[in-house]
Order: sequence, then C-alpha cells, then structure tokens
Amino acid sequence: MTDAATAAARGGRTAAALDGSIEVAGLTRDFGKLRAVDGADLTVPSGQIFGFLGPNGAGKSTLVKMLVTILRPTAGTATVAGFDVARQGGDVRAVIGVALQEVGLDQLMTAREMLVLQARLFGSSSAGAQETTERLLRTVGLDDVDPKKRVGAYSGGMKRRLDLALALVHDPRILFLDEPTTGLDPASRMAVWAEVRRLNQELGMTIFLTTQYLEEADRLADEVAIINRGRIVAQGKPSDLKRSVGDEVVEIEFADGDAAAQADAVLAPLADQRKLAGSELRVYVPRAAEVVPELVRRLDAAALPPAGLTLSQATLDDVFLRATGETMKEAEGDGRDEPVDPDTPATQKEATL
Repeated sequence: MTDAATAAARGGRTAAALDGSIEVAGLTRDFGKLRAVDGADLTVPSGQIFGFLGPNGAGKSTLVKMLVTILRPTAGTATVAGFDVARQGGDVRAVIGVALQEVGLDQLMTAREMLVLQARLFGSSSAGAQETTERLLRTVGLDDVDPKKRVGAYSGGMKRRLDLALALVHDPRILFLDEPTTGLDPASRMAVWAEVRRLNQELGMTIFLTTQYLEEADRLADEVAIINRGRIVAQGKPSDLKRSVGDEVVEIEFADGDAAAQADAVLAPLADQRKLAGSELRVYVPRAAEVVPELVRRLDAAALPPAGLTLSQATLDDVFLRATGETMKEAEGDGRDEPVDPDTPATQKEATL
C-alpha cells in the first residue's frame, strides 16, 4: 500500500477531503462472447453524489464490480481516488467503502461485534474500535438496539443500515452504495436518503449510488448516468437531462387499452413522440398547454373521450425512453441477465453489486 493510501485509510474524517474522483475511459468487460459493459466513459468529481441508473441486466453491476476491484476490466481504464483499479487494487480498497445487499453480514454476530472486528481489521486499537463502533451505531440509528440482539434477527432496514455502518468504519473517501433502499419501507428509505445527504454534505464524501429507482436518483444525485445493454446512454445533471427531452408530457388515461391504441393513431399528427402503455397514452409536445385544446378536440371527434388528463414535466424515465426507445420498466423485462465471472471467488459471486 502506498503512503498516500495508508494516510487516507487512517486519516479519520479528513480523508473525504482528499481526491474522491472517479474517471472511467473506454471501460469494457467481456464474459466469453457476451459484452456486459461496452466502452463506458464516466467522470465523477470529488464530493458529488453520483446516481448510476439502469434496469436489471443493463451492466451497472459489472461496471461497479470493476470500480471496486472485484472484476478486472477486459479493456479500457478506470481510476478511483487517483488509483488505477487494475494496477493499484489495494490502494483503491483502502479508500473506498462498499455497502452491498446484506453480503458479509454474519447472522450469528451482534452489530457491535461486527463493527469492532471491522475496525480492528483496518488497524484501529481496541479503544479506537469501540469508539468508532458507538459513533457509527449512532450515525445509522442502531445505537438503541439491544446490544445482545443477533444480526439474524434484524429487519431488512436494520441490516441495510448496519451494512452502511460497516462501509464507513475506515472513513472512506468514496462510498459505493448498491441499491441501498431496495425493499425498504418508506420511513426507512427516507432515513437512508437523509444519511446519504449528511455524509456528502458534512464530510464531503463522494457517493456512487446504484439504483433502479428513478425518484431516488432524481432526489439525491447531483449527476446521473444511465446505462442500458452495457452502454452509457445519457449522463448529466437530472434537471439538464430532463430539459434535454425538450418536451412536456400530456398523460391521458382511457377506459381500456383499445381506446388508448386508437387515440395513439388519432394523435400521431400532433406529436411524433408518444408512448402507449396499457390504457395510458403519454404524448410529448413542446408547449403542452397550447396543444391540449386541439388534442381534446381530435379525441372528441373520434369519440374517444379521455378518462383523465394531466400535464407534467419530463422525468428521468422519459430521458431513458428518448435514449433507448423503451421505458425502464420495459427494459427490466427484456430477460438480459448480467453474468457471473467463473473466476470470481464464491463469496464474491454472491455479491450483487
């Protein structure tokens, strides 16, 4: 380990002030004939919350595994906190925290036992490990849990918060969070969001957040990248990406799918970009308020009265639709799964990053 990495790993809460950037250029990963990540380019500045968005099977898991040194790239380069992921893996691991989905949680240990062990493994003294443990339990809201309670008896939300605490033991410069709110109830989800913001704002920590939730990326991320079928299809600030769609959205609900399909044909001359989903039709137009009267007139003339009509701004799902031709939900169902590297140790194969 280099002196810089050692200092960062032991530098306490000042470590986040050091280089926390991520640079990815032409990053590619092949599994036999399948190309899971295809020439990805990303830039994440220090101190940013970065949302990495994509459906299951899109390639986001494989890309993140390369960034945290679980997988080696087939081609291209990536640096994390200034360290090359292929040549300086130990240095990378010293300055990052990675919160997986319950991976590494010993069901028979208590939260305190796990945190103390993790801190000692990172070089803390016995007293320092105890102090770090109590601080992190307060941080993630687990300090009032029965200290004798085994992790196996924790709820899903409690396990997710403990996993976050374990990732923070060595005060990383960069925190990778793997879909941290999947399966959580609304209250637990909001608590995780608040903690992510606090870590970023108070400590300047760079946070790389993978998610399938459009709202989560929109609410938390300073910048997002959208990946689909191994390729980065869009990157930028959420507001800029939504503005790039250039249109507002008229959402029209009909009595059934047949009526919606007929309306789609009737409204085609008014809008080139439309999306039909069951009994709902989304119409993308530059100035929705001006178009709605003519839209309603045409529907009336065709005897296709809408059951409901609303105007809205474009969402990240609309950005995804414009970039790929399908919505996130549709992309989830395309059956494309990310492969498991046969050379990856079994314990790492279980980690769905």
